Amino acid sequence: MPWLFLAIPLALLITFTYIPVGNMIWYSFTSWDGLDKTKDVVGLNNFVKIFTDPKYWQVFVVSLYYFGASFLQMALALYFATILSFKTRFRNLFKGILFFPYLINAVAIAFIFLFFFRPGGTLDAVLGFVGLGELSTQWLGNPDVVNYSLAGVAIWRYIGLNFVLFLGAIQSIPGELYEAADLDGANKWQQFRYIIAPGIQRIISLSFILAIAGSLSAFELPYIITGGTNGSMTFVIQTIQTAFVYRKVGLASAMAVILLIIVLLVTWLQRKVVPDEKVTLAS
Repeated sequence: MPWLFLAIPLALLITFTYIPVGNMIWYSFTSWDGLDKTKDVVGLNNFVKIFTDPKYWQVFVVSLYYFGASFLQMALALYFATILSFKTRFRNLFKGILFFPYLINAVAIAFIFLFFFRPGGTLDAVLGFVGLGELSTQWLGNPDVVNYSLAGVAIWRYIGLNFVLFLGAIQSIPGELYEAADLDGANKWQQFRYIIAPGIQRIISLSFILAIAGSLSAFELPYIITGGTNGSMTFVIQTIQTAFVYRKVGLASAMAVILLIIVLLVTWLQRKVVPDEKVTLAS
């Protein structure tokens, strides 16, 4: 009976996940251009080209901006989740404000920030209003600034996801622990350090994995806002262009396989360094 209920989900999973991944791995060993019926096998040539040509690895530097931004995003989400998990005035309003950006379509967000960052746009107007007009620059045209701008947009959009994860985990902690801590004279910082942080360790670990995967696979926002220009090219944008602009589907598939291996490897290392141990708060 359990297999009967699992039949349809497994069929969908195999059809739309494992079979495409298998095809991608097969394409990575060919020189297929995406159109020809024949696929010439080239062995490991695609992988050798990726590892020996610097232009395929320089784009990983851009991922560092998103990687750093993801930690700032997690810190802010954890801070707001901790505050709003207790009795705070207008906390439901603030919960909605923090989560709302995550509900907006990425295309809509991209167009919003195109106007926000354009010369003489909203950001420049605000800086001029507060007397900081000299800080205005080409927020999306300056290679030294563009990745900071895009990383800031990513923080604004995805902070709601981590906020909800942290908030749900914190609210699942028994209230008796806080009452006992109050009786023992523990302040808010001590409650966070000895009750909240250990209690949501698994969610923090999950958010860390999502942060790594998200920073390496950043695509939507930089692709729509800048198209990967001015030094904002990410590995995924480069993979897409390799496949559909330069018609090198085999090479692009090898790039995708490498990205998959990197994410899996980093996730495995994270699980080894920070094992998912069961925490008993009552002890």
